[in-house]
Amino acid sequence: MHRALGPGLLESVYEACLAEEIRQRGLKVERQVGVPVAYGDARMDVGFRLDLLIDDLVVVEIKAIDALASIHTAQVLTYLRFSGRRLGYLINFNTTLLKNGLRRVVL
Repeated sequence: MHRALGPGLLESVYEACLAEEIRQRGLKVERQVGVPVAYGDARMDVGFRLDLLIDDLVVVEIKAIDALASIHTAQVLTYLRFSGRRLGYLINFNTTLLKNGLRRVVL
C-alpha cells in the first residue's frame, strides 16, 4: 500500500486504505473506535479514538508526520491502557521506507 500511495497524503487516506487491505486479508477491522476513560465509578467519553482496531486485539495509530517522537509512543501506550489491549503499532506513512516509520508498542 505504501509503495502504491507513497508519502505525503493525509492520515485519513492511509487509514482508509490500510483498513481495506486488512479487510481483504480476512481480518476484522474497525475505524475510529471510541475509548472511554474510567475515573472512579464514572466512565467518560473524552475523545480518545483508536485509528484502527484489528480483530478486537491490536491497536493501530496512524501518523503522516516528519518524524515520530516519544509522545506518539506514549499516546499509543495510553490507548492500550484505557482500551484494555496489550499490543499496538504506531505507523508513520510520511517516510520513504515504511519500515523506518513503524514501531511495535507492547503494554
